[in-house]
Amino acid sequence: MQFLSFLIVTVLDLYVSVLLLRVWMQWARADFYNPFSQFVVKITQPIIGPLRRVIPSIGPIDTASLLVAYVLILLKYVIGLWLINQVLLFFPVYLPLSLLELLTAAGKLVFWIIIIRALMSWISQGRNPVDQLLIQLTEPLLSPIRRLLPSMGGIDLSPMVLILILYALNYLKADILALIL
Repeated sequence: MQFLSFLIVTVLDLYVSVLLLRVWMQWARADFYNPFSQFVVKITQPIIGPLRRVIPSIGPIDTASLLVAYVLILLKYVIGLWLINQVLLFFPVYLPLSLLELLTAAGKLVFWIIIIRALMSWISQGRNPVDQLLIQLTEPLLSPIRRLLPSMGGIDLSPMVLILILYALNYLKADILALIL
């Protein structure tokens, strides 16, 4: 059962990450003709396409993708309990826990996108289409931090500051979980 549990949780987590990436791309107004953007749209379109006819976007936020990501995280809790105890139960505490897990997944996605952008800046130097997409995704988050930081002589410390903010938010999440549970 551990293999099945690992497989289901991993697939659900990866798909939630792709859904959150789609939400982020729409929020940041990223180039949807980029090859990597096309991959994200094509892998999520079978589920999100029909839902977008029923659930409209709220401004730049793709609410259909957010709702599906939230439901998948909720499903992950229910399936996880079922695989451990062979009991299919739904507890109301799963609702706020799923919301916290969704926010955590968004934070992890931001973290990894920042790390990948930093690594790609050393290698591709902006000539890769994925690099262009990463710049479009991260600039709305990094540019306000750059405005607050003093100039460091060509060294950009804004990704490090954003990562430190994400770590602080993880500690805040732990405090919130201690209050809920």
